[in-house]
Amino acid sequence: MLVLGRSDVERLLSMPACIGLMEEALASLARSDVILPLRPVIRVPDSTNAFAVMPAYSRALPALGAKLISVFPANHGTDLDSHQGIVALFDAERGNLSAIIDAVSITAIRTAAVSAVATKLLARENARRLAILGSGVQARTHVEAMLAVRPFESVKIWSRHMEHARRFVETFGADERAVFRVAATADDAVRGADVICTVTAAREPVLHGAALQPGAHINAVGASLPTTRELDTAAVAMSRIFVDRRESALNEAGDLLIPISEGAITADAICGEIGDLLARSAPGRSSPTEITLFKSLGLAIEDLATAMYLRREAERDGSGTWIEL
Repeated sequence: MLVLGRSDVERLLSMPACIGLMEEALASLARSDVILPLRPVIRVPDSTNAFAVMPAYSRALPALGAKLISVFPANHGTDLDSHQGIVALFDAERGNLSAIIDAVSITAIRTAAVSAVATKLLARENARRLAILGSGVQARTHVEAMLAVRPFESVKIWSRHMEHARRFVETFGADERAVFRVAATADDAVRGADVICTVTAAREPVLHGAALQPGAHINAVGASLPTTRELDTAAVAMSRIFVDRRESALNEAGDLLIPISEGAITADAICGEIGDLLARSAPGRSSPTEITLFKSLGLAIEDLATAMYLRREAERDGSGTWIEL
């Protein structure tokens, strides 16, 4: 059995390669080549902490496996990530465990890569101004993902902790691809932005519809519980909505479930899945002034496809550690 740690994953998995992997994974979901149960989640009593199991089977890969992940939001700002866990990869023909791979690095890269796929499909071609709400791991990978699919000239960073935003911008100080700036407020970051990525640990809205300009595209990533959201109802109601998976969104996405409960939108407001756009079975952006929203939750098929790729790459160049259970 192969074991791949974080450094192995970060070395073997480039953002452009992962974007291609996510396109194929989401397209395979649209083709019904995937079995993808809703993820069971254990809520740790008297806390915001959780533990989730994300299983999947892909006939196309072929592969079988699951991500086991803990989510401890209070780890932000410590030496531990808020998300920790493994992806367990099994041989789909014989059932043996073939690899255990660090889930933190996979999640960081593949989540941003999925946002990149959505941005390729839904953002205007002339999008040049990017706003990132958040300054953690997902903020860093989303910068790389967004720059891989659109030639952004300016990037505004907002964080609830201004010092975190300043340090984030400093890390990109020598980057010649775009001008990086700190925004004083979330609304300041969003105003005038062509693409906005919300990658916070917020439980209440940080993105307000009143700050959005016509034609903007939003990747809503940070909230993954029915009771939490990053977008206010106005932002959701004025958007053309797409998801990674409809069933998951209607069970887990507070960004959508709360406006539904308020009567501002219905479940029919979801125009399609990203896989539908890739398969050309659903229309995407319909006008330059339309606001589009991609609500990301993260799917086990994304982890499974990434794990399969990493195992092949590791075998090719001799990476990782082989152990016997």
